[in-house]
Amino acid sequence: MRVLATLCAMLLSSGAARAQQAIAFPTSDGGLIHADVYGAGARTIVLAHGGRLDKESWRKQADVLVAAGYRVLAFDFRGIGQSRGPGQSDLETAPLQLDVLAAIDYLRRTGATSVDVIGASMGGSAAADAVIASPPGLVRRLVLLGAAPDGPAGRLKCPTLFIVARDDASGDGPRLPGIRAKFAQAPQPKRLVIVKGSAHAQFLFQTDQGARVLKELMDFLQAR
Repeated sequence: MRVLATLCAMLLSSGAARAQQAIAFPTSDGGLIHADVYGAGARTIVLAHGGRLDKESWRKQADVLVAAGYRVLAFDFRGIGQSRGPGQSDLETAPLQLDVLAAIDYLRRTGATSVDVIGASMGGSAAADAVIASPPGLVRRLVLLGAAPDGPAGRLKCPTLFIVARDDASGDGPRLPGIRAKFAQAPQPKRLVIVKGSAHAQFLFQTDQGARVLKELMDFLQAR
């Protein structure tokens, strides 16, 4: 509990994230993805950002995860920053799951013995679709912040944690009913956490629910 409190304090502080290494790697359809890697080691995490954000938006969370012993890769989706790939002019229809799969492949090729994926909003849907398209065992655990698969949730292949604010809404209306429906279809083991407020995805970390979201996330990743 003391360790978790320390990690929460780090997340909520304004301190800079740990030094990172800038890298780039190809996608299977000819794209090139730019990313930052934080920390070192064989236990690894991919961070997939939301639609209005970029890889820099994960800096504080990367700091926390590195302190917990992970090597962390935060990347820009195609069409964001320096990342490029087919379909980048319309991220709603681009094959973003290929960017997630390329990030996982990079970590596996560089010594990862386990890969967890945390995706937010657009990045969460892409991460879930990457798990659906991947062989069993490629991803150890999946965390979705304000997101659900675009593909069939029943084909998810790893333990999945869904986190969403009760009043989170888009221009199409509340997100919770759709996320509940996808959660119901997802195989066990799975968990749905509904927190107070209306903050969407990564913006939850900027609210009074940030510490709880971090605790749920860390407990899920570190559970046996």
